[in-house]
Amino acid sequence: MKVIRSIAELRSELKDRRDTDKGPVGLVPTMGYLHEGHASLMRKAREISGTVVISIFVNPIQFGPGEDYETYPRDEARDLALADSEGVDIVFIPTVQEMYPQPIKTKISVSEITSLLCGASRPGHFDGVTTVVNKLFNIVKPDYAFFGMKDAQQVAVIEQMVQDLNLDVTIVPCPIIRESDGLALSSRNVYLKPEERAEALVLSGSLRTAQEAIRQGQAETAGEIRTHLRNYISRSPLADIDYAEVLTFPELAPVEDSYRIVDEDRTVIMALAVRFGRTRLIDNALFQPKVGESHV
Repeated sequence: MKVIRSIAELRSELKDRRDTDKGPVGLVPTMGYLHEGHASLMRKAREISGTVVISIFVNPIQFGPGEDYETYPRDEARDLALADSEGVDIVFIPTVQEMYPQPIKTKISVSEITSLLCGASRPGHFDGVTTVVNKLFNIVKPDYAFFGMKDAQQVAVIEQMVQDLNLDVTIVPCPIIRESDGLALSSRNVYLKPEERAEALVLSGSLRTAQEAIRQGQAETAGEIRTHLRNYISRSPLADIDYAEVLTFPELAPVEDSYRIVDEDRTVIMALAVRFGRTRLIDNALFQPKVGESHV
């Protein structure tokens, strides 16, 4: 496994690998502090790529004022050990100076689907995400790029960018990886105090029981599902709900409270963002009501 810190060296290494026909290039963009969720992306990349590249870069332009850029968890040695164990070929770890050698004047902005959910709570966040992902695509020129569905809005936004700009890369969404008790894996879980960690289970619990309520005919409209989600999460005295939403997916189109989810063939998403103390957690579930298929 090679650790590369400069754009020029990475491009040279990838050119050599392409010249010797090492097969498709797969990219797993990360902000580091890797966990089993990231490892699952690396394994999927290894299945279908000749060369697996992961990037580790805490991207400052996707953090807003007062967010946790400075304190975002970092552990390079641990990250490299995990990447090596998953058969990664190249780990790209640029500095901020390497990625942004001068104040950036060009940003990629996807409209509409970034104006709600995390986009509403974190203004400018997705401009930072799409800009850095576009830069990584231009640097690596991957055939495939792998993203976890825990941030389903991010996946939808990046797929929209790829489609709109005719980028020559296939986005591969990968399932949410959870702890045995249902908590979605996140680098930010390390912030949780023990009592917050215990109560954070209301996120996955609300999604699971909402889907069961739909199947049993106890919740048929978007409004009833939103109410179920909020009521369940509110059982936790430590939970501060940012949003508990129901939208179509991947369009992320808002739906009225009276919208009858059970009558639809299309996929809907139940999306959550909840704070426990200083830690903001997200989770979601995709659901196809008519066929009863779910992905929590």
